[in-house]
Order: sequence, then structure tokens, then C-alpha cells
Amino acid sequence: MRRLLLASLAVVWLLLPLIGHAQAPPPDSWAQTIAERYVILPDITYLTVNNYALKLDVYQPRKPASAVPTVVYFHGGGWVSRDKDEATLRLLPYLQMGWAVVNVDYRLAGAALAPAAVEDCRCALRWVAQHAADYNFDSSRIVLIGASAGGHLALMAGMAPSSAGLDEECPAGEDVRVAAIVNWFGITDVADLLGGKNQRDYAVAWVGKQKNRKKIARRLSPLTYVRPGLPPIISVHADKDPTVPYSHAVRLHRALIKAGVPNQLVTIHGEKHGHYAPEDDLAAYREITAFLARYGVTTLTPSAP
Repeated sequence: MRRLLLASLAVVWLLLPLIGHAQAPPPDSWAQTIAERYVILPDITYLTVNNYALKLDVYQPRKPASAVPTVVYFHGGGWVSRDKDEATLRLLPYLQMGWAVVNVDYRLAGAALAPAAVEDCRCALRWVAQHAADYNFDSSRIVLIGASAGGHLALMAGMAPSSAGLDEECPAGEDVRVAAIVNWFGITDVADLLGGKNQRDYAVAWVGKQKNRKKIARRLSPLTYVRPGLPPIISVHADKDPTVPYSHAVRLHRALIKAGVPNQLVTIHGEKHGHYAPEDDLAAYREITAFLARYGVTTLTPSAP
């Protein structure tokens, strides 16, 4: 709880220059009134698997006039490290838009190998849909967002069909249709990272020494599930990313076009893995806002968060 409080204070402090474009904000600025606009409900258990309690945080607008669009956010870390608290500052743009945010933890490789993280995130999405009335979530405007491994998990949560067999740990319920997916430099082909020139240690650690590693990897790759009828998908990826190859975003973009799925690829030129220049970050958020407005998720006009 202490770490969550400190992160919330950091939210207010870091956002001030963005709101006022490097000028002193007015007394009624969003950042200075965030405590009156939001309530944080931390560490809600959404699933217990093998005595392992999985948690999420809800950032809920106070007294909304109606149900609000809701972001379900999955943190990065290569499926092997980090947690939801470290992702707090990435939630700022969506809080400023007045949305609800659900920030999700999932089992890392040290607790359970693949496909556990994917299963957990799909269960978290089902929890959000089933508790929409309790928290004023607009179940018709759920947007999945994640960065790096979290981008992969957002894609898998929104793209994989029930026939993939990844919902067995979830409470009974129907598949959840999301309004859009925002993929920040996520993995789209897990098998590509298990060997060859694109091998990455984090992917090898997540899949582990299980039998049929390639089969498992294909089952957990968003590219496997590209088909007509998917929700709109926007990807942001740097063309010099050393951690998740840029080719993953390009291949997903091309496959989605071929399948007739509304999508967009925002390329950050000459940058690394998630560490973008401020102007590149702001430009990416403008594209995301415009994309979501284009497909009816929000009516807000594009602006820098």
C-alpha cells in the first residue's frame, strides 16, 4: 500500500509539466484535483490458482455520470520480472481522459511457466467484464493495453479464441469482446525468440524446458490467431528495438491488413525498447487517441496527454 501511495504522489508530480506544457498549471488543473476525481482500490484478488492469489488494482472515477471506458493494463518484464506497481506512471494518459483503469498482475516464470501468464490475463479480462456493474466499467468499451511482454498479453487476451484452451482456470463465463487493443512494442511470435538470430533469454526462461516448446510457443503467439473479425489493433514499436524485434510489429501489421482487421502501426524511428524521446511518446499517444476515437471507443479529440 505504501508503494502504491508513493506511486500515486509521483503521478501528480510528474504530470504537472505535461498539463501546462512546461508552464505553471492553473489551480484547477487535472493533476491538482486527481485525488478528488479518482479512488484507488488496490490489490483486489481476481483469481487464486494453486494457492497463488493474483491481484489487480482498480482506478475508478468518483461518481461518474455513467459507465466509463475502461483500460485493462498488463505490465512488461519479459514474463519473468516486474509487477503492476512499476507500471503506475504508464496509466496517466488514460486517467487524464477520465477512464477507469484496471492494472493487472500475473504469474511470472518463477511462479509458473508458459502459458500461465496468458491464462491469468484472460481471467483478469473476464473478471473485469463480470464486475462491470460493480465498478461502472463500460463493458462495450474495454481497451486492452500493455507494453513489451504486456503488449503480447494484451494481444493474446483479446485475440485468442476460447478454442485455444487458455481459459480453463477462469470462472465460467462467455468470451469477452473488447473494443480495441493497444500494443506497445509487444511480442507477436514467441517461437521466433526461442532460437536463431532473434533468440531472447527471457522467452527461453518463460517457456522453459517443457516438451513441445515450439508447439507451445505457436499456441501463445498472437500471429497464430490473426483472422477476420478481430477488434481494432494499434501497435507502437521502435525500428531499432534490441529487446523485441521491430519485425514482430511489422509482421502483425501485414497479417492484420491481409485479414481485413482495422489496425495501425506507429513506428518510432531510431529509438530503443520503450525509452522514447518525449516528443515521440506524445506523438504516439496522439495517434492512439485518434485511433480509439476513429473506432468509437472515445469521442475525445486527439491531444497530448
